[in-house]
Amino acid sequence: MKVTIVGRQMNVWDEMKSAIEAKLSKLDKYFSDECSATATLSTSRNQKRLEITIVASGTIFRSEVEDETFRNALDRAVYLIERQIRKNKTRLSKRLRSGAFDQGFADTGEELEEDKEFIIRRKSFTLKPMSEEEAIMQMNLLGHEFFVFKNDETEQVSVVYKRHDNTYGIISAEEE
Repeated sequence: MKVTIVGRQMNVWDEMKSAIEAKLSKLDKYFSDECSATATLSTSRNQKRLEITIVASGTIFRSEVEDETFRNALDRAVYLIERQIRKNKTRLSKRLRSGAFDQGFADTGEELEEDKEFIIRRKSFTLKPMSEEEAIMQMNLLGHEFFVFKNDETEQVSVVYKRHDNTYGIISAEEE
């Protein structure tokens, strides 16, 4: 696994880099050598934030944890990724390294029931052309975290969403 460690507005000391690499190397049993991991460290409001993103065979595993120390955040972030893998092991067995689940998991005493059905509810609606500002207003009026709309300037289907820092982001669809 190729590991990239990034410090946002901070320097990451060598001891922390080696701790991150050691923890992420424990996940090598699930992934092939071609996968890559990115660990991003930052500090905000006296909290340490660690984001880990692993890209393996087109599948993205991500965890974002805030804690008092980076070591605690690292432990929880790796645990969350391993939990994602365990919870979806049947679906992931085709994408992960062969034999990844043969070794068994450490018994945490936690029962994880595998999701039987992904789609719980289907909803359809007509896309109304609107501006990005109008879409944000509509999303806020509905009290949702995201809103799908047709951008009146670009004629593309777009999604506006609310970010953790109370700003907004837009995802636009592009055709190949």
